Amino acid sequence: MKLIDLTVHEFIRDLDSPKPAPGGGSSSAVAAAMGAALSRMVGHLTIPKKKFKKLDTETQEEIIALHEKIKDEVRRFLDLVDDDTRAFNEIMSAFKMPKDTEREKDERKKAIEKATYKATEVPLRIARIAHGVLIRLRLLLEHGNQNAISDIGVGALMLHAGLEGAVLNVKINLASLKDEDFKEKTTEEVDRLLQEGAEESRRLVEEVHGRIG
Repeated sequence: MKLIDLTVHEFIRDLDSPKPAPGGGSSSAVAAAMGAALSRMVGHLTIPKKKFKKLDTETQEEIIALHEKIKDEVRRFLDLVDDDTRAFNEIMSAFKMPKDTEREKDERKKAIEKATYKATEVPLRIARIAHGVLIRLRLLLEHGNQNAISDIGVGALMLHAGLEGAVLNVKINLASLKDEDFKEKTTEEVDRLLQEGAEESRRLVEEVHGRIG
C-alpha cells in the first residue's frame, strides 16, 4: 500500500515507530502538499466570487493559471511522499548487498552511490516545487478571499516547513556522495531556495498577522 493511501492516523503511527521510513523526507512532502492544498482552497473560495469578477482580466487569468498550476504541484508532492521512502529503502537494500569478494564490494559501493543520488534528488525536487509555490502566494494574498487570509499564512508556513525539511534531507545525503562538483552546486542551490523561501514565508505571515490584527 502507498503511504498516501494510509489514513492520517496510520501515517502518524508509522512515523511514531522504530521503522526508519517514512521519515523526514516523506513528512516534508506531506507538509508541502498540505500548504499547497490550502492555497488551492483559497483559490476555490475566491474565483467564483463577484469581487473576483471585478478584477481586471489579466489578474483573473493569472490567478486561475496559478490555481491550476498548484493543482499539479499537489499531485507531484503526493507522488514524492512515496518516492522518498522508496529511495531510502533502496539505500538500505544496497547496504545489505554481499561484500565478501572485491567484485561484490565494488558492486555494493556503486549501488550505494546510485541509491544515494536518488535519495538526494527526491527531496531536491520537493524543495524546488515548494519554493516555486511559496514565492507565488502573494498573488492570492493580495487578491484572494480575505475571509480565508489566515489559510494563506498557514499554507506559507507549511510550504516553508516542507522546503526546509527537504533541504535537510538533501544535505544529509549529499554528505555521503563523492562527487564534489555535484555537492557544491546542489548545496548552493538549496541554500538559495531556503533563503528565498524563508524570507517570503516570513513576509507573507507577517502581512497576514497585520491584516487580521
